[in-house]
Parts: sequence; C-alpha cells; structure tokens
Amino acid sequence: MVPSLDNFGNSIPGSICGVDEAGRGPVIGPLVVCGLMVDDDSILREIGAKDSKRLTPKRREELAVKIKEVARYEYAIMDAEDIDVLRQRYTLNVIEAKLFASVIEKLGPCSTAYLDAADSNEEEFGRQVQRELGNAGKPIRIISKHGADDLYPVVSAASILAKTTRDSLVKKIEKELGRTIGSGYPSDQVTINFLKEWYSEHGEMPPHTRMSWKTVGRLINELSMTDLASFNEDD
Repeated sequence: MVPSLDNFGNSIPGSICGVDEAGRGPVIGPLVVCGLMVDDDSILREIGAKDSKRLTPKRREELAVKIKEVARYEYAIMDAEDIDVLRQRYTLNVIEAKLFASVIEKLGPCSTAYLDAADSNEEEFGRQVQRELGNAGKPIRIISKHGADDLYPVVSAASILAKTTRDSLVKKIEKELGRTIGSGYPSDQVTINFLKEWYSEHGEMPPHTRMSWKTVGRLINELSMTDLASFNEDD
C-alpha cells in the first residue's frame, strides 16, 4: 500500500485516491478525467493495474471491469465545445486542475490524492488543484507527479478508466458522424484526413472538433488556400 504521511512523516489513516486524464491533446472529442478511491492499493497491484499506455486495448477493457468492482470512481467529462469556451478564459492546465478537483470532491473524504501532473511544473499543478479544492472539509495531502500513472497503482487504475471511457465516447462520435475519425490526435493521419475531407465536403469542421486548437486553424487556412488556388485556375 502507498502510505499516506503527514508533514512529520507519520502515517495518516484513511482512503487514498488517484486522478488521471485521457484526451488532453486531441483535436476531436472530449477530455475525460477519472478519480478513483481505495482504502488499500494492494488489490490494484494484484489485478495488474498499470499505466494505460502500456496496455493493449483488450487488456485495458478487461482491467476496467475488475477495477470497477473493487474501487469507487468518478468522472469529469468535458466536450470540445465547452473546452473551447473555457479556453477563452483559462489555460488548459487550469481547466484540468478544475476537473481534477471536481472528481476528488465527488469521491468524498480521502487522506491523500495522487495526481498525474498536467503542468510541466508538477508541484505547481498540485498547488493549483489544492486551490480549486479550497478549504472546505478535511485537508487533503496532494502528491502531484509526472508519470504518476507509472508510479502509483491508484493512478494507473484511474488512467485505465479514463482511457477506456474516452475510447467508448470516440466510438460514439464515429457512429454519429458515420466516419472513422482515428484517435483524434493531431499526430494521427487518419484524424487529419477525416478533418480535411469533412471540411471539403461541408465547408466547416465536424461536430466535436476543438476549434481553439492551432491544428484546426492551420488546416482551415491550408484548405482555404487550396480552394482559392483551384478557383483562380478555373477562372
């Protein structure tokens, strides 16, 4: 079990929770944050919880079922439109901090929260989440680390639930749009080709696209210039 310690190194009784996200960088689809709570992380070690990126999709799905049987979990899901609106006021790091805090609050009292830090400054991200939590209720010890999903089973488990949930939401988007959209990440050529084809056919980006992403602006400019060149050639 990962011990919870106070400022003097003494053990703190109580549950621990882990928080991680899936979908921070994609140009299409939602951002999913999962918070997960257990009294003892040994059960998560026993079932093989590890960083979701190290698991096959099939194994993630298998573990997600087992994790849900032994842990309390909560989600905060933000769709592309809401992300675009909030990015007019906040950085993506602040948005994530707000979502991390919201799932910790939903989970209820825990002694320590382990976070997969979204900020390049892991300590600052922990402080931001602490500020979002405010002073209500019993103080929570925040441990914010890069690669926490590889360090703490409780965060690994949260990463698995976040990833499998986002994957299922992407499948729903594909069904809604009737197209294969890929992973949604700008590095995925399937995703880029889908955006280009949709824009060429409809004159606008598809639903569930994060319009505030630089990738979208670049693609629109690129496609607009292509259309203009084609128009001039036909003239």
